[in-house]
Amino acid sequence: MFVSYKWLSEYVDLDGMPAKELAEKITRSGIEVEGVEVLGEGIKGVVIGHVLEKEQHPNADKLNVCQVDIGEAEPVQIVCGAPNVDKGQRVAVAKVGAVLPGNFKIKKAKLRGEASNGMICSLQELGIESKLVAKEYAEGIFVFPNDVTPGEDALQQLNLDDEVLELGLTPNRSDCLSMIGVAYEVAAILDKEVKLPEIKVEEAAERTEDWIKVNIDAKEDNPIYIARIVKDVKIGPSPLWMQARLMAEGIRPHNNVVDITNYILLEYGQPLHAFDYDRLGSKEIVVRRAQDGEQLVTLDSAERTLSSEHLLITNGEEGIALAGVMGGANSEVEADTTTVLIESAYFNGQRVRQASKDHGLRSEASARFEKGVDPNRLQAAADRAAQLMALYAGGQVLAGSVVAGEMDLEPKVVSVTLEKLNRVLGTHLQTTEVEDIFRRLKFGVTLDNDEFIVTVPTRRGDITISEDLVEEVARLYGYDHLPTTVPVGATYPGGLTDYQEKRRAVRRFLEGAGLNQAITYTLTSEKKAKEYALDSREPIKLAMPMSEEHAYLRLSIVPQLLSAVAYNNARQIDSLALYEIGSVFLKETDAELPTEEEHLSGAITGLWEEHLWQGEKKAVDFFVAKGVLEGLFAELGLLERITFKKAEISGMHPGRTAVVELDGQEIGFVGQVHPQQAKALDIKETYVFELKLSPLFTAKTEAVAYEPIPRFPSITRDIALVVDSKVEAGKLKEVIEGAGGKLLKDVHVFDLYEGEHVEAGKKSIAFSLKYFDPEKTLTDEEVVKVHNGVLEALKEKAGAELRS
Repeated sequence: MFVSYKWLSEYVDLDGMPAKELAEKITRSGIEVEGVEVLGEGIKGVVIGHVLEKEQHPNADKLNVCQVDIGEAEPVQIVCGAPNVDKGQRVAVAKVGAVLPGNFKIKKAKLRGEASNGMICSLQELGIESKLVAKEYAEGIFVFPNDVTPGEDALQQLNLDDEVLELGLTPNRSDCLSMIGVAYEVAAILDKEVKLPEIKVEEAAERTEDWIKVNIDAKEDNPIYIARIVKDVKIGPSPLWMQARLMAEGIRPHNNVVDITNYILLEYGQPLHAFDYDRLGSKEIVVRRAQDGEQLVTLDSAERTLSSEHLLITNGEEGIALAGVMGGANSEVEADTTTVLIESAYFNGQRVRQASKDHGLRSEASARFEKGVDPNRLQAAADRAAQLMALYAGGQVLAGSVVAGEMDLEPKVVSVTLEKLNRVLGTHLQTTEVEDIFRRLKFGVTLDNDEFIVTVPTRRGDITISEDLVEEVARLYGYDHLPTTVPVGATYPGGLTDYQEKRRAVRRFLEGAGLNQAITYTLTSEKKAKEYALDSREPIKLAMPMSEEHAYLRLSIVPQLLSAVAYNNARQIDSLALYEIGSVFLKETDAELPTEEEHLSGAITGLWEEHLWQGEKKAVDFFVAKGVLEGLFAELGLLERITFKKAEISGMHPGRTAVVELDGQEIGFVGQVHPQQAKALDIKETYVFELKLSPLFTAKTEAVAYEPIPRFPSITRDIALVVDSKVEAGKLKEVIEGAGGKLLKDVHVFDLYEGEHVEAGKKSIAFSLKYFDPEKTLTDEEVVKVHNGVLEALKEKAGAELRS
C-alpha cells in the first residue's frame, strides 16, 4: 500500500512530523514501512508555462518553435518536438538552469539553427513512470488545466513535492489498504483525532429505485449490494489533484468517472464499479453464479470462459461484470456516457480469489475483496462517489439507494483481563493505561471488575479473540518498552532427529566421495516430468505456470541433473560429478495436495580419476556409480541388505542398468544413460542414480559392533568359473555365500573375461573367497571340505565349471 504523506495529512494532523519520522513510528507499532520515496527528488526549476505562439520550425518537420510565458518579464523561445504541443496550452517548462531526474541540466541551446531557452516537459521526463501516464499524454507533453498561473511551481501542481510511504502489510491488516484505515492507525500512534471526509449529496427528485432493481441469487457470495445512479454526467478528465494522487498511488488516470471510483477505492478501501446505465440492456441487476462455459468479454477485451465457481453480475440475461475482479466491455463507461450506475457491494473473498486465480486477473479491487472490506463503509463509499461525480462530472444524483440483501453490521465484542495482559507481556500496566490505548484505537471499552469488554469496529476484522487485544496493547504501548527477562526453567540443548542426522551423513559421504551438490528447479516441462520416474504417475500441472518449460512438478530429479551436465559439457567441463537431495511430487487420487517425497539423485560423467604425473586415468563406468552407492549404503549400515538387479528402464542403457532393492523392496536405480538419450542431450557417456530416501532413513539398523583384530590367519581361494553368458555374477555370489557356511567371510569378483579362449556363448568370472575361523587356525582339510561344497553347489545350481 502506497500512502501519500500530503493526502494522509488531510485526515490526521501531522504538523511537525516529518515523513521519515512518521515511517519509523509506524514500523515500531507493527506495520513495516518498506521505504519512503521523495517524489520529485533532485528536480528543480520546473514551472508552469503558457504557450503563446507555435510556429513550424523552418529547418525541421517534426519540431515547433514556441513562445512561452513562464511568469517572467518576457516570454522565452523554446523548440519542442512533442506532437501534441499547441498554442494556448499550460505546460510544464524546465527553465534554463533547471535540473531533471538523472541530474539532467537544462542549458541554452540551438536546435537546427533556432534558439531554445528551456524545455517543455512530458510527465515521463519529470520522473513519472510511463504506465501511470494517461493515454492521451503517453506520447507527448502533459497539458495542465487553464486555471493554473504561468510561473507557478509545476511540481506542486503535480503533487511531486510529496513523499510516499510504502507499507508492507501482512494479510490480516486489510484495514490499512485505504487512506482512512491508515489514518486511524496513525491517529492511534500519535494520539490524534481522525478527520473523515464530509459527505453531502444533493439529490434530485427522481428516485433510484424507479430506475433500477437488484436481485441477489447467490446470497452466500454476495450478502449485500448497493446501487446508486448519477445522471447527466459529462465524461472528461478528472481534476489535476485527483490525477496526481492516483499516480502517486500507482494508478493510471482514465476519466473523471473511472478516476472517482479508483479514488474512493484508495480513500475508503471499498472497491466500486461504474456501469454505463444506458448500455446495461435492462433496468435490472441480477447477481448469480456463472454457468459452466458462459462467456464474458472483460474491459481488457479478452473473452473469458466462466464456470459455476465464478460470481457474475448480470442484467438479468447476460453478464456485465466478473464480480469483484473486472467489469464487462458491454457496460463500460465511455466518452458518450451520460448516466452512471455505481455498484458498492460486499463479495465473498474466496469467490473473488477463485475467479482472480482462474483468469490470471489480479487487481486492486480483487486484492481488497480477498482480504476483506468493511461492510459499514459500503453506503458511505457509494455516497462519496456520487458526491464527487456531481461535483467533478456535473451529474445529478438520484434520490436514495437500492439496497439488496442484508448483512450483520454489528461490531464484535472481545474481552481480555488486565491480569492476562500483564502476564503475557511481562508488564505492570494499570487499568487507566490500557483504557487509554483502546481509546486511541477508537475502540469502545467498558470495565467489568478486572476485565476489559472491548467493542471492535467492523473496520478491524482481524481482531476476534483476546490474544488480538493483547497484541494491540503491546504494539501501541511500544515493543521497545516491553521488559526484557531471562527465560526461567530447565533448558535442553538442541539436537537433530534421526532423519536429519542420516540426511547430513549422506551429504558428507557424497561430498567426501567427490560429488558436488546441485540445486535444480522442481518445475519442469511435461516431457521431462515423466522421464526416469520411480513411480509412474501423471505429473501435476500448475494453474498459472511461468512458462511451458516450468509448468509441471517433477517426478524425478535426474532430468534436471542431466540438463546441468549438458550445460557444463557445453562449456568444456567434461568431467562432472553432481548429486541433489530434493523433493518430487506424486499425484494422489483422492487428496487435494500431492505427496512430497524426498529423493537422492546423482549424475557422473567424464574421468573419475586423473593423475597426470603418473599418466593414470580412470573413466567413469557402471562400477564407479555402483561403488559410490555401495559406500553410501555401508555408511548407513545397510549394505548387507541391499541387492542390485539387472533391469531395463526407459531412457537407460539396457545392459548397464540395475534396480536397487532394500530388503527386497525396490527403492531406486543406477546405470548409464541410454546413448541415444545422451546424444539428444549432447552429453558424453553419463551414469545416473536415483533413490528414495525415506526407506533408507527409516530402516532399522543394528548398533555398530566392533570386532577384535583376528588372532588367527585366514585362507584365500581364487576360482575362475565358466558359465553361460546370461548368468549374472550376483546369482553366482549368492550360491557361493549360501554354500560357504560360517567359515566363508568374504566373496568378491575380481575378473571377467569373454574371448577366444572361452567357448562362444560363455564367459569366465573369477571370484576371491576368504575363509576364516576366529577361534582357531583352519586346516587344509577343513577348507577343502567347505570349498568343494561351494564348487558342487555352483555346478548344480548355476551350471558353473572350473576354468582349466
